[in-house]
Amino acid sequence: MSLKFLHLHLHGLIRSHSLELGKDSDTGGQTQYVLELVKSLANISDVKQVDLVTRLINDDKIDNSYSKEKEFIEPGAQILRFQFGPSKYLRKELLWPYLDELIQKLLHYYQKEENKLNFIHAHYADAGYVGVRLSNALNVPLIFTAHSLGREKKRKLLEAGLKTYQIEKLYSISKRINSEEEALKYADIVVTSTKQESVFQYSQYKSFLSEKSKVIAPGVDHTKFHHIHSTTETSEIDNMMLPFLRDLRKPPLLAISRAVRRKNIPSLIEAYGRSEKLKRKTNLVLVLGCRDNTLKLDSQQKEVFQKIFDTIDKYNLYGKVAYPKKHSPTNIPSLYRWAASRGGFFVNPALTEPFGLTLLEASSCGLPIIATDDGGPKDIHSKCENGLLVDVTEINKLKIALEKGISNSSQWKLWSRNGIEGVHRHFSWNTHVRNYLSILKSKYHKSTIVSSSGIKESCLKGSSSLIKPH
Repeated sequence: MSLKFLHLHLHGLIRSHSLELGKDSDTGGQTQYVLELVKSLANISDVKQVDLVTRLINDDKIDNSYSKEKEFIEPGAQILRFQFGPSKYLRKELLWPYLDELIQKLLHYYQKEENKLNFIHAHYADAGYVGVRLSNALNVPLIFTAHSLGREKKRKLLEAGLKTYQIEKLYSISKRINSEEEALKYADIVVTSTKQESVFQYSQYKSFLSEKSKVIAPGVDHTKFHHIHSTTETSEIDNMMLPFLRDLRKPPLLAISRAVRRKNIPSLIEAYGRSEKLKRKTNLVLVLGCRDNTLKLDSQQKEVFQKIFDTIDKYNLYGKVAYPKKHSPTNIPSLYRWAASRGGFFVNPALTEPFGLTLLEASSCGLPIIATDDGGPKDIHSKCENGLLVDVTEINKLKIALEKGISNSSQWKLWSRNGIEGVHRHFSWNTHVRNYLSILKSKYHKSTIVSSSGIKESCLKGSSSLIKPH
């Protein structure tokens, strides 16, 4: 068997190396997951070619690497960039009017005999929209991973106090939810990271069929994320924190995320600020992507950073909170190990967390977690028993959990050991890709690779096109 894959990852900034995680509100865990999956697939003997299709961007405000039409990842894997819409960078919520343009370009490319595919895997709702139409037109089976779901995001944002019209304006949430419904209806396989995600989040969609759902937990690169730290990397992180922290010896509460509302970082600072114990005994370290000037960030990131700065000022947390402007991808494992060497915690206060790859990375480095009790962290915690879960929508509960975490050194050591062992046992890329291909080959050999009814219908062209029912 010589399989050819197309992975659709249409928004954010993705390249073969030095991912700029946190550079914008759309470049986060999904970006890293897709790149690692593509690399891992390319290393399997049964796989001939993996194409990762994304958007070509020509914009002076971002690196010119995102303007290359073709980029080599490694043997058998490449990034193909197609321009659709304006050449400048756009956040994902603004891409919807231009997706049909991309569909026509992809049809032209993949209808050629030499480019014919065995599987299409669409990542997120925008790729789901494109994937459904390609799958029907090319008669190729569709795999769909939402990564995060619009209905769940809308529910959490309403709980956080936003109005429906605000959510619609900011996130084009109706288009997103409609595309998710459509992708769930026409996908042959729906890959989820956790059982909880499948049972409680995907089930909110009327098109979702549980028999299509396959739970395959993401993996961790254990060559990068391990618990053996060096004095050199410790010194490097110390130097990163020196401009911010008065006492580097204190256990750090480390958060690494994008500066977006869903990640709920201002609530973490509020919880820290309310606690005399936390302010006395710990530092708070916030690694929120790279920024040159907050004035150049998008409106959502500006809003989040303003809340961060306001809350730090409100509680006079100077000397206790670090928020470095820049870091490299190689700093991330070092940050986890640095925090672990000081008896700290990795904190994920996100309002919604479909999986939480950073929780696995931190745990693999021996750093226990204090995380949201929403979504993926439940599955990780159930397998690893590596820290505490908490309802992060209540700030006082988050404060109490953080205080509890730092109160017992013997418990910290147990959580640290459990995390290292649990991640190695349950979460590796080798296991992930083996399970992934096993599921796909099963459908392939059964000759059910077209659809649940055995037929893939072509869809009409254009944004008003309808998918014909099976």
